[in-house]
Amino acid sequence: MDGCKVFSIDQSKVTFLCGEPLRMTIARLILLSGISLLLGLVGCQIRPFQTVALHDDPSRLVRLEVNPTVGRSHSHPADITTDEMAAVLSGVMIEESRSMSPLPSRHPAFDPTEVSFFAPLFAQGLRVATSEEIVTFTQTTKQTAIINTVHKVTSGGIFIDGNELHFVLGNYRSPTNYASDPGIGATLDGRSAPLKPIAPQQPKLDFEPATAIAPSREGIWEKLLRPERSEIVVLFKRLTSTQSDGDYKSN
Repeated sequence: MDGCKVFSIDQSKVTFLCGEPLRMTIARLILLSGISLLLGLVGCQIRPFQTVALHDDPSRLVRLEVNPTVGRSHSHPADITTDEMAAVLSGVMIEESRSMSPLPSRHPAFDPTEVSFFAPLFAQGLRVATSEEIVTFTQTTKQTAIINTVHKVTSGGIFIDGNELHFVLGNYRSPTNYASDPGIGATLDGRSAPLKPIAPQQPKLDFEPATAIAPSREGIWEKLLRPERSEIVVLFKRLTSTQSDGDYKSN
């Protein structure tokens, strides 16, 4: 039986496929295999990160999150107090060039009210996080314009490696209606991916006092290979605070 292939053997019965049936069967098998592989890849891509909410309201979200983009072997649970966390947040500085703004080009990333709100939540999260988890946050504010109301997002993440606290800024007052791609960017609000920039206007991060900034340990190749992000690394145990933990209470 020239041109024929054995397709199946059922005890004493042998089934042969020849010519067009053979080609159609092979094509179906290839198609089914390709669909299975595609569904597997899509399932891996859309699988959500594991999260545990520490605070969640319409304007603010603080949670523990497994985010492999910043690694999975952090020094958590961490020994950090609310005072130390407040000192870190008070020292984070923003540098941006804006022609029309009531704020100077260099100013604190968090005002005193925000420090009082976030410090106990961040410290609590770092004290209970596993080595795979980081603390992420999202804050949405409204800015009323002449025509409409603009929602702006500040978001990011915090984790500790050794004696170094990493503060990653995903967004700083980024407008949620920014649309790099029509129908896609307009739906982003920073809550689902707090480390991912919504708009390409990220300001420069700095810290005061500068003596608390950790020296960079990354070589040139490590900097090139790791995902680009706005980040400041602080030796938080060097910071001192004049207030006790009881002075900061989450809302």
